[in-house]
Amino acid sequence: MYNRAEVVDQNFQKFVPEGKFPPARSATSLEQAGLTAAEFMDLFESQIMSRQLDLRARILKNQNECYYTIGSAGHEANAVWGKAFRRTDMAFVHYRSCAFMIQRAKQLPGSNPLYDTMLSYVASSEDPIAGGRHKVFGSHPLMVPPQTSTIASHLPKAMGAALSINRAKDLKLDTAVMPGDAIVMCTFGDASINHSTALGGVNSALWVAHQNVAMPIVFICEDNGIGISVSTPSQWLESQFGNRPGLHYILCDGLSLTDTYRAAKEAEHVARTRRKPVFLHAKTVRLLGHAGNDIEMSYRTLPTIEEVEFNDPLLHSARFALENDLSTADEIVKMYKDIEARVAAIGEYVKTRPKYLKREEVRASLLACAFPKVSPPQPTHEELLEVAGADLDKPMHMAKLINLGLQEIMKQYAGAVIFGEDVAQKGGVYNVTEGLFKKFGPRRVFNSPLDEQTILGTAIGFAHNGFLPIPEIQFLAYVHNAEDQLRGEAATLAFFSQGQFTNGMIVRIAGLPYQKGFGGHFHNDNSLAVFRDIPGVVVAVPATGEDAVQMLRTCAKLAWESGRVVVFVEPIALYMTRDLHEANDKAMTATFPKTGEIKLGEFGVHGSSDEFTIVTYGNGVFYSRQAAKILNDEHGVHTKIIDMRWLSDIDQEGLLAEIGNCPNVMIVDECRKTGSWSEWMCGLLLEKSVKVPRVKVVAADDCFIPLGKASAAGLPSRDEIVAEALRLLNKV
Repeated sequence: MYNRAEVVDQNFQKFVPEGKFPPARSATSLEQAGLTAAEFMDLFESQIMSRQLDLRARILKNQNECYYTIGSAGHEANAVWGKAFRRTDMAFVHYRSCAFMIQRAKQLPGSNPLYDTMLSYVASSEDPIAGGRHKVFGSHPLMVPPQTSTIASHLPKAMGAALSINRAKDLKLDTAVMPGDAIVMCTFGDASINHSTALGGVNSALWVAHQNVAMPIVFICEDNGIGISVSTPSQWLESQFGNRPGLHYILCDGLSLTDTYRAAKEAEHVARTRRKPVFLHAKTVRLLGHAGNDIEMSYRTLPTIEEVEFNDPLLHSARFALENDLSTADEIVKMYKDIEARVAAIGEYVKTRPKYLKREEVRASLLACAFPKVSPPQPTHEELLEVAGADLDKPMHMAKLINLGLQEIMKQYAGAVIFGEDVAQKGGVYNVTEGLFKKFGPRRVFNSPLDEQTILGTAIGFAHNGFLPIPEIQFLAYVHNAEDQLRGEAATLAFFSQGQFTNGMIVRIAGLPYQKGFGGHFHNDNSLAVFRDIPGVVVAVPATGEDAVQMLRTCAKLAWESGRVVVFVEPIALYMTRDLHEANDKAMTATFPKTGEIKLGEFGVHGSSDEFTIVTYGNGVFYSRQAAKILNDEHGVHTKIIDMRWLSDIDQEGLLAEIGNCPNVMIVDECRKTGSWSEWMCGLLLEKSVKVPRVKVVAADDCFIPLGKASAAGLPSRDEIVAEALRLLNKV
């Protein structure tokens, strides 16, 4: 029969009365597992509830009422995780976790997991977690952040959350979400563990634990032996994780509730008492194919499919219940049919519930924050002076000013932590974090392994537990190794939870071109397109040290108070720059701004002109200011320079008003022209300017940056800006 869901459903109702069951794969008794008869039947009920939801989802899909049918059939023993672990143990789970969600919901009186899950199936706006934006498993009261990951990219942030627990306890952080004895559980499939992100998450957990730092995490691999259509090699996971140093490995029969519960309680005990990572390997099966549109018979023979279906975990649970006189066959079938009727009634009702149809409704949760915070007072000048131990009234370059700005944030926010490659004792490649390790200690300023996925995942995990993470990515090009941690994990969290979960952070990235010491595309990367392409991410690019400090203050508030994900790009070439026009003019230095913030979207303006305007950011401001002096002194051309500062959340109306009726506009963009901010800027002028000006774009070539003296050959320069301005103004 083509409809395997119907076959599996009929098999259960037929085989239970007939006493036709698969043989037991394990012999763990109730006593050995530590379960009572009532607890076993409660878990069995959760299994059946999960199965009936899967079966009803396929019926709704055939009615064009359900849109996402990756189900949990075959994995229903994960109901055990919902009982073995506390509700205060944060859970990062994969898409076959329906039974777990049902069982964990039983820890919270008044929960209605059947109704809530069915609302997500039909993409109703009343879905309590995602509001119908995706079928995800998540719940704020159950401490389950919603996951859209299908490739285990949630493992790094689970590791980060686990690392944060004892850190928060040691720091006595009153904003911590998890109690000091909590652990983190993280579930995924056997195919997903092969993904580099998953391997990085496990490796980083071991890297931390190897240094005797607490890492209370349970990695749970629900091994059904196949990834979509590709079989997992025999004994693959055992060979890779069974004897991994520092990793407590536990194998269990994922078709047996008793054996799974035994293993889960061992895992929970080890992680909670020893504060060490555990790898729980549950051998299960996958029923009903990978997803609703998956035709298993295209890659599996019918006898193989039937063999797997007979190994149904519900049949295993029914056999155990009968063999141990926990229930009768009639009672089991009645429970099955009663739950089926209940789920069917819910299914009919949820079809009538409202859906989002308007774009405004869909994007309403993009920047949502259901639990906003209030920032503590900014440190006084005297308090900062005490911490910094520096003359704040002395003119300083950008790198030093950013250092002081970070010290101010660390003083202001008790949960602010700085981490990344080489940021602690060394103070970073460019010494921007110099001295912070000594002043704030290793619990708040610490080094990471050399893995950007781990750095960003750690930030997400720390943010989940009430910290204000400030991770550093050493060079802009390095973020491409881990951009999905921003796109697929951090930036989507508020969107898929209606702001119930947020992971506010400031990701500091040293980047952009014009370096003289380093070269090549890995150190002189000039592309910000990946950040501007992620909805909801704040992109900040200061052009002066004074702006950097005042923008950092705003970034900290955005991250802390509203849960915004902020990318703070620091132009490396401007770190130590002191002079603007001539040697020793010190025009690029400034004293530390004692007060003041630059609001999100607020741009800066240098000079005034009704004839010629340059719109730019970052290093472009530096070279445009140099060009403006030449244009004025040698050609009598007055120039207005608009420093964007923020490349997201742009005040379009204010920007257009500042440009006004200026007839000549130049856009200077140090990033590659194709896909750049300058393209967007041209579109804005063309679409919304009342009087479209003559426009010239001076941008970087669509080319990688070479090493050596030619490193700036394809980049905007002072002289190119001058030459193109004269052409635009018909001066040559």
